[in-house]
Amino acid sequence: MTADGLALYAGVVLSMLFSYVPGLNTWFAALESIYKRLIMLGLLLLTAGAVYGIACLGWGGDLGVALTCDKQGLVELVRAFVLAMIANQAAYQISPEANKVRAVKASKG
Repeated sequence: MTADGLALYAGVVLSMLFSYVPGLNTWFAALESIYKRLIMLGLLLLTAGAVYGIACLGWGGDLGVALTCDKQGLVELVRAFVLAMIANQAAYQISPEANKVRAVKASKG
């Protein structure tokens, strides 16, 4: 799997987790939007770092991750990180809200 594909999946999966996992989704909905963005950014950065670490440990090939532990791999990872941010925000915006999330947002405003 390429770094781009992995990043896109990670962005969407994180968005779906925070949208639909009971308890997590209502906690996340109650946060101010700046904190939501920072949490997602931090988790995506952590994921990118873990993928790069896996590549540098030499396990990338074993796990099907096509990323090298060099300057070119880092450049590719940064590009994939940007794609993950875009996928994450797009998935969050277009996914339907759970009823409990809608209720939490309504009580805030």
